[in-house]
Amino acid sequence: MQKLIVHGDPGIRKEAIINYGGEEMVVFGLQRQGDWHGPDEPQLWCTIGTEAERETFEKRNYVPHWLDVETIDAEALDIVKAKGDLAV
Repeated sequence: MQKLIVHGDPGIRKEAIINYGGEEMVVFGLQRQGDWHGPDEPQLWCTIGTEAERETFEKRNYVPHWLDVETIDAEALDIVKAKGDLAV
């Protein structure tokens, strides 16, 4: 599990599936930053992980401040599924 900061808005939402680091990752949580007083484009601060890490995320069995953080531009993000099952 890790934090991924996306510069720009690629159109993903919570429960999206992305290809990152050579494997499919699920966007467990997403916070949108920068709409009011931030940079020129928004930033999405995502908590991502594999499907096997879902229970760890749901039970909050991790320390958010200790997660690795990486950044990526929205154009470089490889999206497999943009939204979760609720947005049918």
